[in-house]
Amino acid sequence: MGTQEIEVSEKAGSIQLEIDESQDSRHCLVLAHGAGAGMDHSFMKSLAKGICAHGIHVIRFNFPYKQKGKKMPGSPRESILAIEKVASFAKDTFPDCSIVLSGKSYGGRMSSHLVAEQPELGIKGLVYFGFPLHAPGKASTDRANHLKTIEIPQLFLQGTNDALANYEMIKEVVSDQKKADLVAFEQADHSFKAPKTAPMKTAEVFKQLVDKSAQWILGLS
Repeated sequence: MGTQEIEVSEKAGSIQLEIDESQDSRHCLVLAHGAGAGMDHSFMKSLAKGICAHGIHVIRFNFPYKQKGKKMPGSPRESILAIEKVASFAKDTFPDCSIVLSGKSYGGRMSSHLVAEQPELGIKGLVYFGFPLHAPGKASTDRANHLKTIEIPQLFLQGTNDALANYEMIKEVVSDQKKADLVAFEQADHSFKAPKTAPMKTAEVFKQLVDKSAQWILGLS
């Protein structure tokens, strides 16, 4: 289906989205980008294509601020609304599929706010590719307070050397959720890059990100 365009709102304007379509899929993953890089970043494109190869439709999109050429997010409301619009587009495009929301860092956090605020949307699951629990050097779990209200399954994929998520704290956050799984990547950072001393090289970490997330999504009812 390639690249398409949808309107978020009169103020936010329109955004582009990219569809990686799989054959006979029962699931569609909405994949939101991180704060600093758009949907066409190599990480996002490779992640989408890898997950699609497992039999899952994947829709990437740009947040309004990124579509306008801005470097960093403005109002979270526009980002959350954009995810809602893309999720609605996904339902219309793939009516027989369950819809799963996901995102790299900021994109995952914004997706979680949408589900917490609007559980009636019928989203089947949430996947976080590095949940940004706090700012670097300012360990806190405040950003995760809203997760406790979420009833649907959640998957946290986290590097143990993530400067935006103290690993002991993210374990505590996951344990407080109703239905949540945690996959740890030893010594990997927020970008899932691993040092030479790590058990898995960066390429293997990325492969596991794709495989673990796809298997989890396919296992949803």
